[in-house]
Amino acid sequence: MSSELSDSAVSPPTGAGESTSGPSRRTVIATGVAVGGVMVAGGTFLAGAEEAAATVAAPSSRVSLTVNGTRRTVTVDNRTSLLDLLREHLELTGSKKGCNAGACGACTVLVDGQRVNSCLTLAVRLEGAEVTTIEGLAKGDKLHPLQQAFVDEDAFQCGYCTPGQIMSGVGCIQEGHTSSPEEIREYMSGNVCRCGCYVKIVRAVEQTAARK
Repeated sequence: MSSELSDSAVSPPTGAGESTSGPSRRTVIATGVAVGGVMVAGGTFLAGAEEAAATVAAPSSRVSLTVNGTRRTVTVDNRTSLLDLLREHLELTGSKKGCNAGACGACTVLVDGQRVNSCLTLAVRLEGAEVTTIEGLAKGDKLHPLQQAFVDEDAFQCGYCTPGQIMSGVGCIQEGHTSSPEEIREYMSGNVCRCGCYVKIVRAVEQTAARK
């Protein structure tokens, strides 16, 4: 009688230390990977849901203000700057976004007659305010005297800073800080001209103030 056993009668070999009655190492690993995948997927889903909820729940407010003589009412995210309100919501793109940090003055506008960096001013804080931008200075086809002085004195080159320079100059004249070129330079020092037209800018402000 043959002593060989058929394949069905022989138990598969087990590794050292493995129990034939418990789950195999392969089963444990496969289960761990599956559970981990579900946890990661669940975490990603929850994180995505939280981000979506945060986006939907971004606080907004309704603000009414007068811009260049026209009453405007808009609903904006509470984090919206006056500059973005003007450019993105009201399509008044004359005010330029330069540094967006209040260091260059390209975004200067007048709020209730005072010069402000619109990139640093929250729109929701201006309920009832009167805002004047570069678009609001001219009277029809007639330029504001300081706008005309900038043309006459050739006080610009690339023109990017010019709206902010003019608005700051108007504020400077209204504030009475034009008694000398030195005083004008001091009170216009927050406006940067990378083309270096400072001498002509000061001259334009000085001449406009003298005609006032």
